[in-house]
Amino acid sequence: MSGSAVGGVIGLYGVLRAASLLPVTELQTPRLCLHTIDSAEGERIVGRRAAAGDVWAEDFPFDGDVFGVTAFLRATAAHGEQRPFGHYRITRTADGKAIGGIGFKGQPVDGCVEVGYGLAPSARGHGYAAEALEALLSVATDHGLSRVVADTTGDNIASQGTLERAGFRRVGTNGEFHRYEALLGTPSRPAQP
Repeated sequence: MSGSAVGGVIGLYGVLRAASLLPVTELQTPRLCLHTIDSAEGERIVGRRAAAGDVWAEDFPFDGDVFGVTAFLRATAAHGEQRPFGHYRITRTADGKAIGGIGFKGQPVDGCVEVGYGLAPSARGHGYAAEALEALLSVATDHGLSRVVADTTGDNIASQGTLERAGFRRVGTNGEFHRYEALLGTPSRPAQP
């Protein structure tokens, strides 16, 4: 291979890598669209006031959405733009309805970031949360992180199963909370579908 061909491949790789690090606005999975919210949409979710163009499941937003988006709005007010480590609205592609939220609980520190998620009651039990978690793990991997963590209460068996299906493993307990982690770029992480 000539020097110019190698340089072209390296140059193209550099362009592709740089493009993958641009702020993420939308993630597609087989059944979902994860859309990064901005402050205006966040205010609508917290206020439970859909605007023209918002298509929400009847039980969206639920209390967990309001809690997660309120934390996102505080972080945005204090630190500015959060993407790609912000909050995403989960929309089911089959009917175009918002069914929940998922996001990073702050910016990465030392190669690690925490996630949280929740689905409207009508959307639970279909594997949507694990599918959305796998998409966030891809974002973290693409941005060079080595670990993603999450907490869930000891009595939330469904959430524990969701985390495990998405490739997390339990690493400890602190009071009523179980701590889970996913190590990125390791053979133990399930392959993406």
